[in-house]
Amino acid sequence: MFEIWEIGEPPRRITEAGSLEVALEKVDTMCRLRHDQAVAHVGRPREHYRFEIRDHLGRTLARLTYVPDTTREYQSVVAEELWGDDTSPV
Repeated sequence: MFEIWEIGEPPRRITEAGSLEVALEKVDTMCRLRHDQAVAHVGRPREHYRFEIRDHLGRTLARLTYVPDTTREYQSVVAEELWGDDTSPV
């Protein structure tokens, strides 16, 4: 099991995932949501968002700092190599 956290003040657990691939997909979805919110001027704008994927013991396995670029369409934050051959979101 993996946990997805948004690290801020205060940190909050967003959800969990049964595999690393699903955890990466959920982080990508959260970044897309933050991008869409920034474009639409919804909520309190922030310069950046920080996410973590943690294992079942709470150890941080991966960190990502996401900065929405509202001058262009959203592009996945997950490197194509991490998706593998048959799980690419495109």
